[in-house]
Amino acid sequence: MPLNAATEGARLAVAPMMDWTDRHCRYFHRQISRQALLYTEMVTAPALVRGGAVHLLEFDADEHPVALQLGGSDPSELAEAARLGATAGYDEINLNVGCPSDRVQSGTFGAVLMKTPALVADCVAAMKAAVDVPVTVKCRIGVDDQLVEETLPAFIRQVADAGCDYLIIHARKAWLQGLSPKENRDIPPLDYDLVLRMKSEFPRLGMSINGGLETLAQAEDLLARGMDGVMIGRAAYHHPWEVLAEVDERVFGMKRASHTRYDVLDAMRSYIDAHLQRGGKLHQITRHMLGLFAGQPGARAWRRVLSEHATRPGADFGLIERALEAMQIPDRIAG
Repeated sequence: MPLNAATEGARLAVAPMMDWTDRHCRYFHRQISRQALLYTEMVTAPALVRGGAVHLLEFDADEHPVALQLGGSDPSELAEAARLGATAGYDEINLNVGCPSDRVQSGTFGAVLMKTPALVADCVAAMKAAVDVPVTVKCRIGVDDQLVEETLPAFIRQVADAGCDYLIIHARKAWLQGLSPKENRDIPPLDYDLVLRMKSEFPRLGMSINGGLETLAQAEDLLARGMDGVMIGRAAYHHPWEVLAEVDERVFGMKRASHTRYDVLDAMRSYIDAHLQRGGKLHQITRHMLGLFAGQPGARAWRRVLSEHATRPGADFGLIERALEAMQIPDRIAG
């Protein structure tokens, strides 16, 4: 089944990452790729519905296409949170069924929900009934001692029957006891072949693969092998230019005017100025930009200047120009 227009961006998506993919990070990434689908950090349904933290839904219109990831396990609460997200203008509402942290488990959501696929199906059905935008699920291949060859297809079948529009599968198990969240991103072995088999077994369900991907070439290979989409996390954050700069043309077939890292910085100028005028701090944005020159001469100087000085009172866009000077590269940002 072809992807609908709202999920076409899923061919290449930047993963939701706590403390990383906030609105400033997403705006920065959008200056590099116009087509990649961007995700919020996980926002809990209780925070929105019971806590009234609707400020967590704020984003810039230039971030589109952008998806809201929700955490929760109460169908009615998730439905209301999804409604708030759709009203705020998000292009997709995603349910987190993959985070293994203790804090998430204690709230009975995240990866622990893979043990209760019927509950996930109820959550998806409730969210679908509440909004008109796509409702998607991000999960693991399984948790703990589950026999994933059996439990994963059963899980997929139930959420698909409940109306899930699209599924993103992190190709690792999550171990709910004994491994930290960081270890759960590295230690459980990747099983891309299992996810590819799931796509073959459920051809009508749009499906992306996530986990351990570091290059655009790897993403292209998995797309060529039958996946509808690929989601990249840490590599897109730490090496944004290498991962995202050619995505629009190579993955989406969209020609765009030649652009450089300097064009990205130029595009960030007005955004940074507006943020500072509202009382924001420079480091809230530049902390996401440290990897822009990763692998280039002078990259260490770029990171050092921004890391050491962006938190200081009065720091503004001029610090970015100083960081470029420290790299011993001529200032190529337009005035």
